[in-house]
Amino acid sequence: MIRLRGDATALIALVGACSLWASSFVVLKVAFRHYDPMLVIFGRMAVASLCFALAWKGLRSSFTYRRGDWKPLLFMAVCEPCFYFIFEALALKHTDASQAGMITAMLPLLVAVSARFVLKEHISRRTLAGFGLAIAGVVLLSAGGRATESSPNPALGNFMEFLAMVCATGYMITLKSLSARYSPWVLTALQAFVGAVFYLPLALGPWAPPVGGFHPLGLAAILYLGMFVTIGGYGFYNYGMSKIPANQASAFINLIPVITLFLGWALLDEQLTAAQYAASALVLAGVFLSRDRRAA
Repeated sequence: MIRLRGDATALIALVGACSLWASSFVVLKVAFRHYDPMLVIFGRMAVASLCFALAWKGLRSSFTYRRGDWKPLLFMAVCEPCFYFIFEALALKHTDASQAGMITAMLPLLVAVSARFVLKEHISRRTLAGFGLAIAGVVLLSAGGRATESSPNPALGNFMEFLAMVCATGYMITLKSLSARYSPWVLTALQAFVGAVFYLPLALGPWAPPVGGFHPLGLAAILYLGMFVTIGGYGFYNYGMSKIPANQASAFINLIPVITLFLGWALLDEQLTAAQYAASALVLAGVFLSRDRRAA
């Protein structure tokens, strides 16, 4: 087991964040049944922004802007939630929540590789071997996917989810450098505000589909995504990232595919083939192999 640094509160926050993020795959599938994906994403960002606007007076006291930080702050928010959710929305239109959740297992490996080139951190041969094994598992997972009503094109959907993970990597690498200077809740609020502005024209512009009628379950899903997944998930993760090293914080992402598989089966009656379960095990084996204890 990786030796983790930081207090227990940070570790609990990271587990809570990943549990909330795992639930989002299932809740998004429910919301997309009733509303256009761009409207759903705008709704969750708007709900989170409203909550942060009401609490901004208290947050403002911990916000001291440093000259030049607008570039990394904007880049962080553009990576996630802006482009991240575009790719994730496209992914969940074409693949099951369970398969999309499995793709997130690659995120810690992507963070490790990016840290090698961006932050000049050492990456071992073991990590590279694990990266290759996980890639093979993801390819097999996508190739073994069956087209169903809820998963019409799993290969395309899984590729879109992989692009979402690339965006998440940019977010995490940038977040780690910013967390030393800004409160995790301020960073989460900025993500919500930028996301709401970004998605407003995509959701409500003249080119957007009609909003549609009143769907209680769809609206409840949007409220849950905004209040719990966006505020709680990002807030907890940003807090945990500020307390322990980035490569160790990203390792908690491995909880997401396991939780998503269970939720997809329990709530959406999603089923994977035997080959896909084997491919999922290959992904997790690659993630486990990539853990270099000497670097912990």
